[in-house]
Amino acid sequence: MTTPRIAYVNGRFLPLEEATIPIMDRGFLFGDGIYEVTAVIGAHFVDNEPHLTRLDRSLSAIGIRNPHTTEEWVALQRELVQRNGMQEGVVYIEVTRGTFEREFTCPEDIAPNVVMFTQARSVLDNPAAEKGVAAITVEDQRWARRDIKSTALLAQVLAKFAAKAAKVAEAFMVEAGVVTEGASSTVFIVTNAGTLVTRPLSNAVLPGVTRRSVMRLARETGIHVEERLFTRQEMLAASEVFYTSASAFVMPVTEVDGERIGGGQPGPVTRRLRAIYLEEARKG
Repeated sequence: MTTPRIAYVNGRFLPLEEATIPIMDRGFLFGDGIYEVTAVIGAHFVDNEPHLTRLDRSLSAIGIRNPHTTEEWVALQRELVQRNGMQEGVVYIEVTRGTFEREFTCPEDIAPNVVMFTQARSVLDNPAAEKGVAAITVEDQRWARRDIKSTALLAQVLAKFAAKAAKVAEAFMVEAGVVTEGASSTVFIVTNAGTLVTRPLSNAVLPGVTRRSVMRLARETGIHVEERLFTRQEMLAASEVFYTSASAFVMPVTEVDGERIGGGQPGPVTRRLRAIYLEEARKG
């Protein structure tokens, strides 16, 4: 018999088919919740501590009590991975404000709802990373607090559908001609002078965990890094473009809006950063 996929809901590990939340859950009704995704390689977690730190920050920003300490979160993640026998993939965490009648406000003392599940997938051997992927640009239609990892992702969903319709891997959001970030990623460019550039942190972008690690590794490797705004046109003229995320790691982009980037193949800076990031991730 096939081992059932196990999820976690409010203190219980149970088969995914039996894992349910109340209809009056505020995450379901309003998108009133926070989520995080951590990659798993060889049954250990990649950049897990900063993911859990960001979870705590996002919860605090919207006034939801963090139901667990870092140690408790890690224990739950480990047990969930073990129960699913997963060696490679991702762990998803969602915390909503809780269950209450559908009203815009609710009592401050309601208990948060917690949902966790795993998704087994190959995150190390990704053929797309060898040849690079294509992307499109779309208008950024999101709210003002994009630094909060909210479950309210309608704008990102629409951007991903646009990317799917265009048969590309990602959609890069643009606001007043300036690139903000990908629908589920952080965007980097490499200038013709070899400088690695990404947008600085603010309320306009999510503080990417993989972003931070890649920037640290770049500096340790001797690559000059700049945090500044860059336009769509500068991106199209760059020698290299890539994006980072918890599951894609470092993904080279060889075409944007039908225009070839650089030589039309993953560049040396992107290849180097992906290699050293994966080397560090494998060590746990």
